[in-house]
Amino acid sequence: MMGNLAKRIGALVAGVVVLTMTLAVPGGAAAQALETPARQAYLIDLSTDTVLFAKNADDAMTPSSMSKLMTVYLVFERLAKGSLKLTDTFPVSERAWRMQGSKMFVMVGTQVSVADLLRGIIVQSGNDACIVVAEGLASSEEAFAAQMTAKARELGLTGSRFANASGWPDPNQVMTAHDLAILADRLITDFPQYYPIFSEKDFTYGGITQGNRDPLLGKVPGADGLKTGHTDDGGFGLVGAVQRDGRRLVLVLNGLSSMAERAAEGARIMEWGFREFEAFPVAKAGDVLADAPVWLGAADTVGLTVAKDTRVSLRRAARPDMTVKVVYDSPIPAPVAAGDHVADLVISVPDSPDISLPLVAAAEVGKAGLFGRIFGNLRLLLTGEAG
Repeated sequence: MMGNLAKRIGALVAGVVVLTMTLAVPGGAAAQALETPARQAYLIDLSTDTVLFAKNADDAMTPSSMSKLMTVYLVFERLAKGSLKLTDTFPVSERAWRMQGSKMFVMVGTQVSVADLLRGIIVQSGNDACIVVAEGLASSEEAFAAQMTAKARELGLTGSRFANASGWPDPNQVMTAHDLAILADRLITDFPQYYPIFSEKDFTYGGITQGNRDPLLGKVPGADGLKTGHTDDGGFGLVGAVQRDGRRLVLVLNGLSSMAERAAEGARIMEWGFREFEAFPVAKAGDVLADAPVWLGAADTVGLTVAKDTRVSLRRAARPDMTVKVVYDSPIPAPVAAGDHVADLVISVPDSPDISLPLVAAAEVGKAGLFGRIFGNLRLLLTGEAG
């Protein structure tokens, strides 16, 4: 079985060890051979769901305008469900018109389309546009902030809490770098029809043209979003996304000292992720990587495969030192349904946590008949081997 597994995975692995009666512990491949002045940082390869770098990624932080991504998510969600249209309009209240900080420059008493408000939030980072949206969708910004927090819990953003729609400084407005990466992933994945707005380089409203604040757009090949942020407390932050060579990286930075440092660190770390790591193919769905013994089954073994085509992101330099093992409780008791998660493929690389990938049964194995069960029990009694 060991030789069979090594042949099937091929040049990807240097050696294979098959362990039984052991359970794998899932983990990410978070290489830390990188330093950054950012107080918080998180870099993930979404194409393989692999964390490439993390620094204080689960610490509560001031998200500044990066929290506008949740405001945008709620708008996108309503558009996708059909309860809101891009041509719908919302009125501008005096509160929205008086809002300070970055502005879209909406005028009190006017009606603004959802399409324009989205660009005012995404491209121009308009705090005023956020209030118009919040009041239009939930009557008040406070009620909308409660919806933002509820949606955060639904999406698994365990470290996020919202007090307003814009990211205006408030001690009750907190997020984590990890949460922002999850939110970016959901925006990209859930709303491909609206996501391209994030890559628009400028937007003109009321005769005023403002450029997109994303420092990666037009500078880093493949960059197409998402959002910057800045407050005195939080420093300069960025949620950036780059798609290149079949890979999608998302980077979150916060706590930097200037716009220039934010731009430099964003580009540097993104390029590091693409340069130092590669997404290596492991197996295709249906490929049998190993056979595991089945206890009292109609068949003695069951093939182990992956449920979908699988790749892993690994440091290019670490690939020759990689080892792989199949881990499962042996024998696997019958009956086994095709697609059941019955084992794990554990990939080990020096100086990095193990990567654990689920392996599923490639076929159904029913229970053995009466005589098969009797024979299996006798064999266990006489030889100590299950089958």
